[in-house]
Amino acid sequence: MAIEVFAIGGYNEVGKNMTAVRYGKQIVVFDMGLHLDRYISFKGDEDIDQGSTAELRKVGAIPDDSILRDVRRGVCAIIPTHAHLDHVGALPFLSNSYNAPIICTPYTAEVIRVMVKDNAMKLRNPIKVLNVNSTLRLSDELKVEFINATHSTPQTVMVALHTPEGVVLYANDFKFDSFPIIGKKPNMKRLEELGESGSVKVMIVDGTRANYARKTPSEAVAREMLRDVMTGIEQRDEAVIVTTFSSHIARLKSIVEFGKKLDRRIAFLGRSLVKYINAAETIGLVNFSKDADMVKYRSKIKRYLKRVVRDGKSKYLLIVTGHQGEPDSVLTKMVNDELPFSFSRNDRVIFSCNIIPNAMNIANREVLESRLKQQSVRIFKDIHVSGHASREDHRDLINTVRPKHIIPAHGDISMCSALSELASEMGYELGKGIHLMQNNQSLVLE
Repeated sequence: MAIEVFAIGGYNEVGKNMTAVRYGKQIVVFDMGLHLDRYISFKGDEDIDQGSTAELRKVGAIPDDSILRDVRRGVCAIIPTHAHLDHVGALPFLSNSYNAPIICTPYTAEVIRVMVKDNAMKLRNPIKVLNVNSTLRLSDELKVEFINATHSTPQTVMVALHTPEGVVLYANDFKFDSFPIIGKKPNMKRLEELGESGSVKVMIVDGTRANYARKTPSEAVAREMLRDVMTGIEQRDEAVIVTTFSSHIARLKSIVEFGKKLDRRIAFLGRSLVKYINAAETIGLVNFSKDADMVKYRSKIKRYLKRVVRDGKSKYLLIVTGHQGEPDSVLTKMVNDELPFSFSRNDRVIFSCNIIPNAMNIANREVLESRLKQQSVRIFKDIHVSGHASREDHRDLINTVRPKHIIPAHGDISMCSALSELASEMGYELGKGIHLMQNNQSLVLE
């Protein structure tokens, strides 16, 4: 019996990830994500709220899953690999159409619960928790296995779907980090076992950074970069403000630890930051609340910043939303005088992130940085390492797993082509062993 792969979203772009795999009459769906740029352009910010599925599909903010319309009854599981919105953000809009459980790691499950609860939305799908490096039998013919990976949010997994025709390995997103700040190292032993068994029929893999000829550095490198800019510069009376990805719990852990060494009162300002931290605290990953103030809503943020100004900015470390220059973020509103905070010469703003390379983010950050410079603020940019595998990581993965077929995903044509070129270099033939797919295409592997 053949395996059929449906490329639904994330094959023309970065984000909007969704893939389905059919064996016989059974279908497993991997990820249901947002295209964040289009979602924010349409809705105004990245908070998930009530909205028309048809409208979001029309503007390209969520995957167009119409390719599954005639076979949706066969969907037996929905498996998001991790808690980023480009992998889970479309669940409230799409998953209710499928009579299937959502199966994910504890942290991903908690983020999904918080996401729907905060916005008074409902999921009819039961959420089943599966720990990393564990397996679950879906049916007599299908078994799902969570293989621990590392990424820029906790409890990310590669998913091995075991079928009588071989294994489908869904590796979207990952990096090989041997020195993670939170969680376990990648389970290389299990990947080696799969490779040695020759059982991997097809690997669907993140190609976002396949054109970078390097190995992606460990999160421990980003930690040392933060240490340098946070504690290695003489402390005066200036403000210290840090912004990063809200879901990057390991990065936030480093920031909190260095903030304590500065002997400053630490505060998280912004809804998305507090939301992801609450999810991590609920399952016992971290306990930031004992060391930091959590300030979620606009009115309370205003009151808190008034206190910061009154007490003296040098007494506080502020961790805020706004790393991409989002117009509705805390940092942007601080710069625009929409919040009661005035920047002074030599105040420090640390961007512990990269700019996600699209026109909207580039423009928003340019405006934000320009306004900070006008106020003589010291800017520290790119204090960051990526959560995505680079070209040499991909080479190691392919050599380890030895899949019969490779499907690049999570990227535009240049990114997926870069991964295709690497696979060709390693002996795979385009159209036979490596398959470049586009959204709304399917591929049958006999």
